[in-house]
Amino acid sequence: MRIAVMSDTHDQIPNLRRAIAEIRTADCGLIIHCGDFVAPFMLKELEASGLPVHGVFGNNDGDQYLLTRHSLTLYRNITLHGHFGQVDAGGRRIAFMHDGVVADDIAAAGRFDVVCYGHYHVYAQRKIGKTLVVNPGEMLGKDDVPGFCIVDTETLEPRRVTLA
Repeated sequence: MRIAVMSDTHDQIPNLRRAIAEIRTADCGLIIHCGDFVAPFMLKELEASGLPVHGVFGNNDGDQYLLTRHSLTLYRNITLHGHFGQVDAGGRRIAFMHDGVVADDIAAAGRFDVVCYGHYHVYAQRKIGKTLVVNPGEMLGKDDVPGFCIVDTETLEPRRVTLA
């Protein structure tokens, strides 16, 4: 299974729409969003993908109440997990959060196959033991080229997809 991992969309609808087109082309089965949607209208864009979306809040998600309400009442495919999420996908245990300050510690515990985080707007990937730790970079395009990652759950190989 291929999963799309993204973060820090910061209301950038055009970038998110391009990413969703790439995600469909890559035949991903799931989207993980590591926070900073910013406005609730971004959930509508993610819902349009038709894929299950699992997300967490970031430091710029100011109206967490409305984001949560919309995910529970308007959108069938979106699950918001608060500040820490975990999901089983493709036979793998995946953890995700916004700020990756504890990502390496979570990976070192060995309970997850993949640990994803965002916040820093820079793509990064590394292995800690057998656990893949990945920051997909930003979708915003402020500090880096906008993009996201596709992770193959069989090989645990991430591939960065840029949108520029």
